[in-house]
Formats: sequence, structure tokens, C-alpha cells
Amino acid sequence: MTTNVIQLENVWKIFGDNAEQAMEAVKNEGLDKATVLERFGCVVGIADVSFEVARSEIFCIMGLSGSGKSTLIRHLNRLIEPSAGLVKVLDQDMSALSHNELRQTRAKNIGMVFQHMALLPHRTVADNVAFPLEVQGLPKSKRWETSLHALSLVNLDGFEYRLPHELSGGMQQRVGLARALASDPEVLLMDEPFSALDPLIRHELQNQFVNLTKTLQKTTVFITHDLDEAIRIGDRIAIMKDGCLIQIGTPEEIVMHPADDYVADFVKGISNLKLINAHSIMLDITPETLPSSINIADVPRADKNTSLEALIDISVSSNLPIIVTDEANQDIGVISKDTLLKGIKGDEEHEH
Repeated sequence: MTTNVIQLENVWKIFGDNAEQAMEAVKNEGLDKATVLERFGCVVGIADVSFEVARSEIFCIMGLSGSGKSTLIRHLNRLIEPSAGLVKVLDQDMSALSHNELRQTRAKNIGMVFQHMALLPHRTVADNVAFPLEVQGLPKSKRWETSLHALSLVNLDGFEYRLPHELSGGMQQRVGLARALASDPEVLLMDEPFSALDPLIRHELQNQFVNLTKTLQKTTVFITHDLDEAIRIGDRIAIMKDGCLIQIGTPEEIVMHPADDYVADFVKGISNLKLINAHSIMLDITPETLPSSINIADVPRADKNTSLEALIDISVSSNLPIIVTDEANQDIGVISKDTLLKGIKGDEEHEH
């Protein structure tokens, strides 16, 4: 089995009565979205999208309304069939699965959490979490045991017998997450699950979600329209526009090196201080960056993952440069005052 749990290769989705003809024209003539709509009356939802998601990675797909992000995530459990391209999840070609195989994969291997949980109003919290297991035909004792365990994972012990309307919005989202976790899927698909919540509750659930998925080693695709959320939880971020992937990278790469003006506009309000780390701005240790006149024993040191914010605090307390160290505590780079200021200012190579 490969280290990549999810693989998409040249995936297209075109909606409309003439979708097949439009797809052929796209392949043969390289038509853009506007031309496809004009000639065929069809809408391009996804345009030639390729990416991979590694095992245990949280991969955020970000974009404004209409960018294609929710359409894209529904390809991963084949709620939507692609017009062209390959979608593989857990080494399985999703389009090649029979209806029975697809049901089994959805039930056991892929959990999905939506913005609106659609909890069953007359079932208790525990029964809502156990419902997918009931559909699978598991015995009641096993369903109950699994449901209670899933609820404990999301800190809802003691709420087993409550009805959904007795819970806050944040607690209902936790029930939805517990329901997705109950079958112990390897892959989680999250479609803006926290976007309707108050900021404080949202922040709390984001932190809990990251800790939980990392502990359980779930591979996650997380849809959001909020860059702050994507940066907070994502190992990597993919930014979409008009059905196309504009840029994929770590939060640090996206903020420091936006691919174009569209991405630059997204990230211009994001603070670098907690996002950018020492290893991204350090220089090689040379006689120019660390002159022999400096007593190296007096130079402050910082781990390569130290944030800009912490580097500023170190720099304020010393007139010397900062030496950057690796996991083995070996010196691997140096940060001068000028380097630190450039890091704070941000990427100046991109022309707006």
C-alpha cells in the first residue's frame, strides 16, 4: 500500500445535459470555463485537478463560494461521479467499485461530516452515533459500546441520553464527528463542519479536532472558506478558484510565497509571527553571517521550529545574531537582525 491514501489525477466535472460533448471539446480544443458555458450550456465544476494526500495528513481545500471545493470533496466518496480523471482512495479506484463495494467503503473506510449534521431529532445522542452501525447490522451491545467510546473521544461523556435539541450547536457538531468516527474510518471528509459556530466554540473545536485526528492518525480532507481556519489546522492547503487548483503548499509556503495575485489577496491579512519558523528565514553559517569576531559561546540559540514571534523576543534580549539548531542540537543556520526584519515584513518577491 502506498503512503498516499488519496490520489486524484486530472479530475474534471462538468454539469449539464451536454456534459459529454463539452468534455470532449475541452480535451480536444482546450476550452475555458466561459466558452464551455457559452457553447454547450454546461458548467465546469472541477477543472483538471490533481493532488495526493499522505497518510495521517490534514489536507485543507480552501476557496470562496462557487470555487468547486464542495464538489471536489464529494468525488472522494463518489457522491459525485467525475466526468474524466482518476480518483483513488486507499488504493481503490472509486469509479471501479460496484454499488455494494461502494456502500461498504463508505460505511467502514470513509467518514463524512457536514456543516449541518442532520441528526435524527427523536433519537438520543448515543443512538444517533450508533445509527450507521445499526445500518451495518452490528448487534446492539457492540453498537452501544462503540457509540459510548466515540462520544468519549469528543468529550461528550454524560450526554448519551440527551436529544439533539437539548445540545448547543458546538455539541451537535461533536455528535456528528463522533458518528463519523464510530466506524473507525481511515479517511475523514469534513465539509465546512465548524463554519456556522461562534468564533470561540469554533476555535475550541478546531483544536480538539486536530488533536483527535493526529492521535487517531486519521487522513483528513477538510473544506473551508476561511484561511485562518485552514492555516490553524492544515498540514497543507490547496486554494481553489473557478474549479481549478491555484496553489498547494504548507501554510508557511502559501503565506510567504503566494502563487499569484488571487492567493496574495487571500493571505495579505495573515500575520507571519506565529506562522513562519526559523528554518524558513535562516542563512547559512559563513564568515559573513557569523564573523569570527563574535564569541560563538555568547550567541543565543533557537530550535529550527521557533516562531518569528519567539525569535523577536530572543533578538530583543541580545545584540548578537541567533544561531538555529536542529533536532540533534547541531548548528545549522544563523538569523541576523536584518534577516529577522525581512521575515517579519514578509515576501517581497511577488508583484501585486
